[in-house]
Amino acid sequence: MNASALIAEDEPLLAAALRAELARAWPALRIAAVVGDGRSAVAEALRLKPDLLFLDIRMPGQSGLDAAAELADEWPADTPFPAIVFVTAYDQYAVQAFEAQAVDYLLKPVQPERLARTVQRVQQVLAQRSPANVAAPLEHTLNQLRALLAPALAATPSEPLRVIQASVGQQIRLVPIDEVLVFEAADKYVRVLTADTELLIRTPLKELIPQLDASLFWQVHRSTVVRATAIHSVHRDEAGKLSLDLRGLKERLPVSRLYAGRFKAM
Repeated sequence: MNASALIAEDEPLLAAALRAELARAWPALRIAAVVGDGRSAVAEALRLKPDLLFLDIRMPGQSGLDAAAELADEWPADTPFPAIVFVTAYDQYAVQAFEAQAVDYLLKPVQPERLARTVQRVQQVLAQRSPANVAAPLEHTLNQLRALLAPALAATPSEPLRVIQASVGQQIRLVPIDEVLVFEAADKYVRVLTADTELLIRTPLKELIPQLDASLFWQVHRSTVVRATAIHSVHRDEAGKLSLDLRGLKERLPVSRLYAGRFKAM
């Protein structure tokens, strides 16, 4: 079977080893690109449209899971979504992937016998792809990502965050969590939006989410968390993409494919 693959691995020696093992296990597979971080993986995958992605879980800047989630949002609707194999040195992710029945996972260092089974599994997945239904592989991957990310999204700390502390000039502004409508990642900062103010904090969104009450704050995009009770309405455009209007906020917020399933009529 002819197919193309992208390898995202921040350790060059491991990337070279995986490429060499793939050449033996799947000679017809064309390696379209090898990149060393998650953002490059997203950019090159969108440019090259490979059939298969090998994504290291832990990479600089953006993890393999985050890269997969971004690709699920940005992938063109008329192109089959690639099969994804997560590569990790940590058993915890392998167990999550196994429980979620992910396309597959590989533990570092990659063993030839295990890689051969992965190749066989991926070839079966690619052979079952139907040109008439390109959305099916994407929805399958979205379900897997939801299962993999579910523990982090659903967890509520025993003592949720009560107050946000943000630097404003020479002051530290204290904002009760009850006033916050939106947390939005913005480069190295997170925007904290209330009905009448906007502040920036340095705590990454990934570190902030576990401190929030998951029943009150919903993640609706990889970069956005909103107060559930502030959501006024959900809009669907002609392409099927969702966006939110919040009470007390003028700007409309996009909902990614990964989190769109949350908004179904009761």
